[in-house]
Amino acid sequence: MNNTLKFSLLTSLIIASSLAHADASTAIDDSHSRNTLPQNEQLETNYLLDLGWDSKYVSEGRNNLDKGGIFWGTAAVQHGNLNVYATLGRADDQDYTEWNFGLEYAIALSDTLEATVGYQRLEFYGDERCNDNEFFSSLTYSGIEWLTPSINYTYATEAGGYFVEASLHSSWELLENFTVTPYVTQAFDFQYASEDHDGPNHFQFGLEAEYLLNEQIVLSGHISHTIAQEDIKLEAKADGVEGSLDQTYAGVHLTWNF
Repeated sequence: MNNTLKFSLLTSLIIASSLAHADASTAIDDSHSRNTLPQNEQLETNYLLDLGWDSKYVSEGRNNLDKGGIFWGTAAVQHGNLNVYATLGRADDQDYTEWNFGLEYAIALSDTLEATVGYQRLEFYGDERCNDNEFFSSLTYSGIEWLTPSINYTYATEAGGYFVEASLHSSWELLENFTVTPYVTQAFDFQYASEDHDGPNHFQFGLEAEYLLNEQIVLSGHISHTIAQEDIKLEAKADGVEGSLDQTYAGVHLTWNF
């Protein structure tokens, strides 16, 4: 199953970061991880444009491309706690294009507990033409200044399954306007990425960094590594795939928030 919400995640992250000058929690660069949207009691409208590139297209611990990386472009509009976005992905070394159209809503359950709910439509173009619908939610606890736990849930209608990620990330402002965030994520698959196998899917860790060039422009990057677990290993064995199933990849993004 291909993905998704790297850019929904990035959208929320960048708006929060530009408003809070890197005090907001940094996003985890995985397929379904998302940060909550910043609370906006004044119902102001924000706009975002993002351009980025990843050395591989990794989601659910799997590389979705046979070779090369992928370019991304995102446009988003946030009004209050509602975020509406469109994301275009285009492989740099093969025939693959992906569109994501979605919306998400942030809910403050308490001063330290935030939730999001959302929906997105996925359209894939390449060797095969396909599409999907996804419903997602997340829960994030911000009561500890240096450590932020979160859990993310995604349900896909075509697969008839769901994907769960539990994460810890820790943001540190090393220099003015420069923040680094190490993170770890444990993912579980239930008929979402593979139909025949359920349970632990992969473990992921990495480091993200972002630099606020000014109040509107953010330069960010990441390096990430995934370790395949039983769901991926059993799927690979059934398909006759041999060799390492772990993935290492990196990416960079330039985001304009106005």
